[in-house]
Amino acid sequence: MKNNVKEKFNAHASQYDEQRRKLIPCFFDFYSIPVSLLHFSKKPLRILDIGAGTGLFSSFIKEKYPDAHFTLIDVSDQMLEKAKERFKNEQHIEFIVSDITNYKFEHSFDIVISSLAIHHLEDKRKHKLYEQIYDLLHTGGIFINADQVLGHSSIIEELYKKDWSERIAASGLTHEQIEAAHERTKLDKMATLHDQLNWLTASGFSTVDCIYKFFNFVVMYAQK
Repeated sequence: MKNNVKEKFNAHASQYDEQRRKLIPCFFDFYSIPVSLLHFSKKPLRILDIGAGTGLFSSFIKEKYPDAHFTLIDVSDQMLEKAKERFKNEQHIEFIVSDITNYKFEHSFDIVISSLAIHHLEDKRKHKLYEQIYDLLHTGGIFINADQVLGHSSIIEELYKKDWSERIAASGLTHEQIEAAHERTKLDKMATLHDQLNWLTASGFSTVDCIYKFFNFVVMYAQK
């Protein structure tokens, strides 16, 4: 599965950011709300971006915390090459090509973020990753996961799929781009929001909530 994800996202790295604005109907809220949830006065912050891709999510956070130390990790080397281009004039940014679940970090973090990445993991690996993230955070640290979730019933799931399909069909993307987007959804291993909030709580987080939801696009918040 890891190799399949890597191949798919390597293939679409050059167009990923441009298309993401059209593939995420709630794009602005999806990325701006997480930034508004962060209130740190400590300097410099250490921030980890899991499944960082082209560094899009980190770029939003970096606008608020320009002096923070960022670590971007992703299995796709070509996605991270795009991230390196994005941050070529920036300092204090580390890039790691690796599977997060197999990588050993040498220090802890104040903030861990992830966007549209964790839903590619099997459920047991999601839960294990949440435990790993808890261990990586300083006390008081924040984890924000902006991701897609599975509908809690077959009826709700069909509503999610139908809405998304209709929106991207009218987004201006080409037929080939839309087909490729549908093809990438075959890699999805989504879990319900309810299950994931429970896994975060079980991992030890003291405060857990879904701060934002637009059909199956959600922003989950957890504080250690």
